[in-house]
Amino acid sequence: MQKFVNFIIRFRWFIAIFIPLMTFIFASQLKHLEFEGSYRIWFGKESSILKNYDTFRAVFGNDDGITVIFRDEEGVFNKKALHVIERITQKLWETKDIARVDSLTNYQYVHADKEYPDEVIVEDFIEDVDALSSEQLKQKREAILGEKIILGRIISEDLKTTMIMARMTPKAGDDPMVSARLKKAVEDIVAQESANGYRFYLVGGPILNMAFIDLGQHDAGTFTPLVLLIAMLILWIIFRRPSAVFLSISVVIFTFLIVLAIQVMLGYRMNNFTANMPVFIVAIGIADAMHLFWIYSLGRKKGMDNHKAIHYSMNKNFLPIFLTSVTTAVGFASLGISHVIPIKTLGIATANAALLAFVLTILFVPAMLAIVNPNIKSQEEEEEQKKSLLAHRISHFIIKNDKKILLVSTLFFIIIGAGLFHVKVDSNTVRYFSENVPFRETVRFMQDNISGPMSYEIVVDSKSKDGIKDPEFMNKVEEFYKVFREKYPDMRHISSLTDIVKKFNEVLDGSYTIPNDRNLIAQYLLLYSLSLPQGMEINDKMDVNEQLLRVSAAMNIVDTSKDLEMMAWVEQWWEATPYSAKINGQTSMFAHMQHDVTDTLINSILLAITAVSLMMLFIFRNLRMIPLFIVPNVLPIILVVGVMGWLGLTIDIGVAISGAIIIGVAVDDTIHFLVKYREARHAGDSLEEALAYVMHYAGSAIIFTTFILSSAFMIFVFSDFLPNVHFGIVTSIALMIAVWVDLLILPAVLSRFDNGEKSVLIH
Repeated sequence: MQKFVNFIIRFRWFIAIFIPLMTFIFASQLKHLEFEGSYRIWFGKESSILKNYDTFRAVFGNDDGITVIFRDEEGVFNKKALHVIERITQKLWETKDIARVDSLTNYQYVHADKEYPDEVIVEDFIEDVDALSSEQLKQKREAILGEKIILGRIISEDLKTTMIMARMTPKAGDDPMVSARLKKAVEDIVAQESANGYRFYLVGGPILNMAFIDLGQHDAGTFTPLVLLIAMLILWIIFRRPSAVFLSISVVIFTFLIVLAIQVMLGYRMNNFTANMPVFIVAIGIADAMHLFWIYSLGRKKGMDNHKAIHYSMNKNFLPIFLTSVTTAVGFASLGISHVIPIKTLGIATANAALLAFVLTILFVPAMLAIVNPNIKSQEEEEEQKKSLLAHRISHFIIKNDKKILLVSTLFFIIIGAGLFHVKVDSNTVRYFSENVPFRETVRFMQDNISGPMSYEIVVDSKSKDGIKDPEFMNKVEEFYKVFREKYPDMRHISSLTDIVKKFNEVLDGSYTIPNDRNLIAQYLLLYSLSLPQGMEINDKMDVNEQLLRVSAAMNIVDTSKDLEMMAWVEQWWEATPYSAKINGQTSMFAHMQHDVTDTLINSILLAITAVSLMMLFIFRNLRMIPLFIVPNVLPIILVVGVMGWLGLTIDIGVAISGAIIIGVAVDDTIHFLVKYREARHAGDSLEEALAYVMHYAGSAIIFTTFILSSAFMIFVFSDFLPNVHFGIVTSIALMIAVWVDLLILPAVLSRFDNGEKSVLIH
């Protein structure tokens, strides 16, 4: 170690110039930094969920689009509102990347010819608004009340709220630039209609994608500088020295600029999770630099010269900083097993950042200290003795009251831990956004005023070519409608080609039912298809072999667990028939991502614990020490999840990543504690002397670094992206619990099981 430190001191100017220069070269790549919010970023290329969805789109076309919603308190059957619908419909048809538009005015109205009742006419429900008289408007209003296909879907049952639904071209959703272009185009269209006094709400895939991007950019642009500012302020309060602030902040800035640049060079785009990477790196990097400067300042206060204090700090800190960097990297790297791609990317990138921060810390900080030579006065021996006396008093108190500390803590842990039984998992994408985000406000308005914002695309297999025309099959679909609606009121509207068949039968036979004649059903569908204008075909409702029928159900926003329950029920219901069904679409995709969220939380924690335990076993070569690493770092996770259960918070992707990160970061304090404790015990100190030594040399640094880490993560509570909020709350609380465990519970455990003249755990 002495040769290594001498090398750094000798080449201090080269190191001090080379590292910033290298950072600047890497940072030049950040001009190519881009954000992405497409649904595809959440799934890997080999994801079965994504493959199933792509297969669905290949058969039935794109189910994604953009929808305009507005409300007229007097009802939309007036010329002003109908003109607005008509104009928006026409402009959306003319918009690039739009394949189809459905609205009240261009709804394909099936009715009998007044002059020739045996003839069926299929035409736009309203062709010329200006030509309608008051009486005709009234007739149209009455007619729409019988159109179950769109009532409660395109227009509300009170006829006051309506939607214009624009479906995107098949490949449009694969291009992240389309979302921004479409959102801007539709916003321009509705802006031109704002003079009519309506408030327009926009919902759909492009709106969701841009909401992800906007929040990601906002959080990255806001929280990174804010966390840096908070960290600088705390460092100044602790050290009261510009050198301490400069050195610590420099390391983290160098680290996250280099890591971000490498991400860009590898072709990655930023998203809502990787946008948080700089904040994580600030928290990680500052801890290393702070420990190094803390011991350096203690050395100077003892009267050491600059170079000797650098040697002193590096000797004391190299091993614990190395271990903490590796364990932090392991914690983040364990997220690499996640099937949720943004989580996987964040984990791997931040793991690399933890190791890079270590390298930069042990090179740049000593080199700069050798150059700057901070003016730290030697401290009076009396003041040093006061601090040592305080450390001894704390140690004596813990040893004297170890039984009480463990008993009270255990009772508290049991009470808080009971909250685990109340925890739920939820990966509903709508609930990723806070209530004041426009997208969240829109879906709430839609659910309250017209229909369910979520969609189940149920693909029913009739098991034979042309099987969807079988009366028995169609009647089974009708039965499914009824049972589904009765069992789950959260299903707001359901439709398929069976509704068209029933409508034709009503017009020609006076009965809104499925006819018993297969040929008649085929004729109805053929007649309807031939009557449709270009772009309004029915090939999105069935496959080319007419074996698969698409049934679309509009659903309320519910917990993902409820979504999974309803989806499972649908598929099981069809299994009990001669047919079968599978649910697809984006709602289904994100609902099934819940399994990945749960797996990420559990598997990443298990992997992190296993990896860290094996590392500690290899380094300390004492099997009995493993519980001392596991318990203090698993307890905070259990307790904080218990707190979530009591508070009614759900586990989402933000919480899913917190477990492994808590272990990776919180174990740092345990390592600093046990390394110092072992050092003292090896020197022959008694238990009380060893604990006092730990409190004096590591206790304050542990408290201060945890304060910085908790402050950095807690800043996420101001995000409008709720997984970030939950991550910030959970991680901050867990890290504070970890300090309590490390500085109170762990010493009490050692007092009970490692007391005596010779340490049985450390030796």
